Formats: sequence, C-alpha cells, structure tokens
Amino acid sequence: MLSYQHIYHAGNLADVHKHGLLAWMLAYLTRKDKPLTYLETHGGRALYDLDDAAARKTGEAAQGIDRAAGWFGADHPYLQVLNEVRADHGPRAYPGSPLIAARLLRPDDRIHLAELHPAEHAALDFAMSPYPATCHLRDGVEMAFALTPPTPRRGLMLIDPSYEIKTDYESLPRSIAKLARAWNVGIIVLWYPILTSKAHQPMLAELARSHPEALRHEVRFPPARPGHGMVGSGLFVINPPYGLEAEAKRLATQFTR
Repeated sequence: MLSYQHIYHAGNLADVHKHGLLAWMLAYLTRKDKPLTYLETHGGRALYDLDDAAARKTGEAAQGIDRAAGWFGADHPYLQVLNEVRADHGPRAYPGSPLIAARLLRPDDRIHLAELHPAEHAALDFAMSPYPATCHLRDGVEMAFALTPPTPRRGLMLIDPSYEIKTDYESLPRSIAKLARAWNVGIIVLWYPILTSKAHQPMLAELARSHPEALRHEVRFPPARPGHGMVGSGLFVINPPYGLEAEAKRLATQFTR
C-alpha cells in the first residue's frame, strides 16, 4: 500500500512553484472561449489545513506559502484562488492542484482526477463534490492512457507523482512519450523534485532527448530540514503555452531573493 500523504508537504516551496505556474497556465487557457480538459494523475486531497499536526510537523508551509504569498500580484490567479479558498474554509486552508483547477475552470470544461490511496481518494472526492469533476480511484497513468486523447481535445495534463515508487524515474519518460503521441495538442506537465542524490537526472535526460522543444524550468531552495534530500523543484512542459517561459522567469527571481 502506498503511504505518501501530501499534507506533510502542503504549501511548501515546491507547491508554490508548481501551483503558481499551473494557475497561470489554466488562466491563460480559459481566455479563449473554447472548452478544455484538465487531467491530473496524482490528485491528493485537494484541500489542506496547514494547522493540521501533520503539516506543522515538517514546517514546510512556513518556509513556503507563508512567506511566498507576497511574490504574486493581487490579480495573479494563484493568489486569487488561495484567497477564495481561505475565505470559504479558513485562514490556514491551502488548495491543492485539483482545487486550483476547479476554481479556475468553467462549467463546460472537463476535470478528471486520479488518486490511488483510498483515504486520500475519499478526501479528494469530498473536497471536489461541489465541482463538476470526476475522481478516479485508480493508477493515474492508467487513467491518463484510458482518457487520452480526451474530449475536448484542448487542455492540460498534470503528472505529479510522489516518486515513492522509485521506478517512476524510469517509466515516466516512456509513458509521457506515448501520451504525447496520442495527444499531440495537449499541454503535458511533469513535476519532479531536484534531489541531492541526482536520481532525477537520467529521467530528465531521456525526456529532453524525446521532447527537445519542451520547456524545462527549475528553482532551487535550501533543504526543508537537515538531511532532507530535496533542494529544488522542476517542471517539464510539453507544448508550453505562450508566455509561460516569461512567467516562470519572473517567479524564479523571487526564489533568489
């Protein structure tokens, strides 16, 4: 049984990087009056309480969103969603990527979310119940293959594994290559950790060989605690929307201050 639960890491600097750029991409896509599909392979709970004992145990939110909210202008979609969710659920609520998507997308858009951990899936299903989203209790990559290409064909897929299964580093490039061939117009976004062990590097080399036109964006930050192996966050984006590179560079400057 998988044991990873994102509550221990919710709102950390990797979330700020990933969710800030995801919100920007979704807001960009909704400027056009055409429906889209959002697919997410590892949904988590969707809604987190940063005052939960598990969140306080690691202290990662204190290093992340608690100090980084000011990095975004009042009109930035990430900050807008954060403020809306906190108005509805309390000042220490934090939206995961499924809830960010649900808040930014429109009634005609389609949302498909996968989560394999039964308790996390139950929490996801509850958090998403007010929204027109389908929550799948199944392997996320399997769901992606089953629904790709989606209807509507326009859209975005977020692949955001915990990498608890170490073979993900080997299998994801092959899976992503197949998904990109099946959905050549889709924006496919892979999040990955930057590790002191460098376990992510062979995966990225293979992805770069297969998708030379993709956008790769990374930010670095100190380890959350002594001995913690993650020292940065990365996104590999196939078919990046226009303007994403500039927004990513803007956000990166905040991490270096």
